[in-house]
Amino acid sequence: MSHNRILVVDDDPDIRKVLSVLLGSEGFAVEEAENGRKAVERVLAGPSPDLMILDIMMPGMDGLEVCARVRETSSVPILFLTAKSQDQDKVAAYTSGGDDFLVKPFSQTELLMKVKSLIRRHTEYNTYPVRTADENTQVLAENVVVDIRTRSVRRNGTRINLTDKEFDILRYFMEHRGEVVQNKDLYESVWGEKYLPSAGNTIMVHVLNLRKKLEDNVSKSKIIKTVWGKGYRIE
Repeated sequence: MSHNRILVVDDDPDIRKVLSVLLGSEGFAVEEAENGRKAVERVLAGPSPDLMILDIMMPGMDGLEVCARVRETSSVPILFLTAKSQDQDKVAAYTSGGDDFLVKPFSQTELLMKVKSLIRRHTEYNTYPVRTADENTQVLAENVVVDIRTRSVRRNGTRINLTDKEFDILRYFMEHRGEVVQNKDLYESVWGEKYLPSAGNTIMVHVLNLRKKLEDNVSKSKIIKTVWGKGYRIE
């Protein structure tokens, strides 16, 4: 049994019940919140859950606002649930700090696959082999330092809050430093799914969010450079 804690946030009690039964049968410890305000209060009160499953369309504080509030203090993986499937809705979800996206109605198999993948990526650094400080730390610019072991990034000495997906993207770039990383390779390695043309928008949003956090000037990126027609590269 995994005993990872999952916070399910949805104003529909039937959805919360279905998810609780499904996730509980897989060994997850499930908590529920029926609105955004209670979800934010739960995360702030601690301890942090290992994953949030967050509905977007909720009265009062919607899922996008909840995500933005949570991201002020926590890097907990967030899986959005929504009845919408338009690209602009996905972009809004990722821009607010979400890690993945699932459209209702969803299959149980796909839900469990995404849940387990997000939790695995979030906890993976605890099982990294011990390395020396030099191996753990890489300098991306004179003011940006990345620690692989703790999955942390500091800019001008201050820790910045990356989502799990953003850090996974950054780490993939670092593992291929000096090389041109194509969208297909990046998506299939980081998301673990087959690349489709529509995934290019998802990558673009995440890279833009990364640049906003890492760069002094997003329009003149010095760390993550675009190689037009090919992909991205860091030196």
